Amino acid sequence: MLEPVYQADVVVVGAGVAGLAAAHRLTGAGIPTTVLEAAPCVGGRMATEKVDGFRLDRIGQLLFTSYPELRLTPGLDALALRAFTPGVLLHSDGRRQRAGAPAGGRSARGALHAVRALASAPRSTARPVTGSRALAGAPLGSAVDQARLGAALARIGAMPVERLLSRPELPAGQALAARGLPARTVDGFLRPLLAALLCDPELTTSSRCADLALRAFAAGRMCVPEGGAEVLPELLARGLPPGTVRTGVRVTGVSTTSVSTAEHGEFRCRAVLLATDARTAAELLPGLRVPDFHPVTVVHHTTDEAPQTGASLLLDADRGGPVAHTAVVSAVDPTRAPQGRALVSSTVLGAAPSDVDTAVRMHLARLYGTSTARWETLAVHHTAEAVPVMRPPHDLRRPVRLLAGLYVCGDHRDTSTVQGALHSARRASAAILADLGAAGSLHTADPAPTARAA
Repeated sequence: MLEPVYQADVVVVGAGVAGLAAAHRLTGAGIPTTVLEAAPCVGGRMATEKVDGFRLDRIGQLLFTSYPELRLTPGLDALALRAFTPGVLLHSDGRRQRAGAPAGGRSARGALHAVRALASAPRSTARPVTGSRALAGAPLGSAVDQARLGAALARIGAMPVERLLSRPELPAGQALAARGLPARTVDGFLRPLLAALLCDPELTTSSRCADLALRAFAAGRMCVPEGGAEVLPELLARGLPPGTVRTGVRVTGVSTTSVSTAEHGEFRCRAVLLATDARTAAELLPGLRVPDFHPVTVVHHTTDEAPQTGASLLLDADRGGPVAHTAVVSAVDPTRAPQGRALVSSTVLGAAPSDVDTAVRMHLARLYGTSTARWETLAVHHTAEAVPVMRPPHDLRRPVRLLAGLYVCGDHRDTSTVQGALHSARRASAAILADLGAAGSLHTADPAPTARAA
C-alpha cells in the first residue's frame, strides 16, 4: 500500500549539491521543505567509493578556494578544503616543470611593469619571474613570455565578473589564439590547464566559461574536500532539519502543486524545484533542453612508494597518452589513503581506450618517471555524462523559474562546476522565496518518515 500523502511548502527533487543548497536557503527562511532523492544516498555525481580504507572520487572534480559559493552557501561552514601546491606541474619533453598563477600580492599593474622591464633589459640580464608561484620552464617560452603570461593571469584574476562576461564569445581554443600570447605558452600551459579545469580536451567550451575558470585559478588555490567529494553534499544534508531529506524515493511526475512518487504516492506542495541532472529533469519535464556531456574516466592506483611530485597536479603538456592530469591525492589529502600507502588518481578525458588501465599505467610511468608495474589498481570509474558541455553561445544564467510554482537548478543552468551548481541553487531559492513571499508556510506539514541516508 502507498504511504499517506505528505505535504510541504516546497518539494525539491534531487539531493545533489544544488538541491541540498537550495533546501538550506529555503528552510533557513522558514519554508518547510522536503528533498526527494531516488538513490540510496545524497550527492549525485559528487560520490566517493570506499575501498580498503581508500576514498576514491568517481569524477574527481577540482574546486578552488576562490569559489564564492563555498563561502556563501549555508551549511558549508565546517567544510575543510585541502589545497594543491600552488600552480601545476607540466610534463613536457621528458621533464617536469612548475607553472602557476602570479603571486597573490602582485597586481596587474605590477605584472605589466615586470613585462616592460624584462622586454627592455639586455638579453644577458633578463630573468624569469620569481616567487613561490613563479612561472618557469621551457613550455612557457622566454622570460618575457613568462612575464606576459603572469600579467595576463594577474589581470584576469582581478577582473570583475561582469567585465569578463562582456568579452566576445568564441570557442575557448579559438579565443586563446587571439589573446596575444605566444603559441608555445598557449599550447604548453593554457591548453592542458583549461582541458583539466573544463573536462574538455578539445576546448570547444565558451571562452567566457574558460575565462571564469582561469579567473578562479589566478585568484585562488586548487583544492579538494577533505575526506572525499561526498563530504560536501553530506555536510549540507546533515545541516538540514531532521526528516527533510528522503532517499530511495523515485519521482514519477511533477506539477506546480504536487510531486508523484512510486513509493509514497503524491506530495502536495506550493512549489516544486527540479534539482536533478539535466537528463532526468527533461524526462520529468519534457521541453527542457538536454545538453551534450563530456565523459570522464578516473583511474585510481595505490603504491607503497609515492612518486616524488608532492601535492601537485601534474598535466601532460605533450598530450602523449590518455591521461590529461594526475596527482598523488593522498599527498594533498592524507585522509584518502591508509597510512603508508599512496593514492594516485588519474583522469582521462573523452573516449577512454579499450584497455584503459594498461594505457594509463604506461602513460603514468612516463609522467612520473618511475615503473608502475607493481601499482595496484583500486578502481576505474567511467562516467559518460560527467560534465555538461558549455559550447558558445552559452547562457551562464539560464532561467531557474519556469512557471510560478515550478523551478529548476543545477550545473546545467549555470556553469558546469560545483560553483555553478551552488550559484544556480541560490538563484532558484531566491525566486521561490520571492514568489511565496516572506510569510512562510500556509499549512502544517504532516508527519514524515525519517530519511534513510543524509
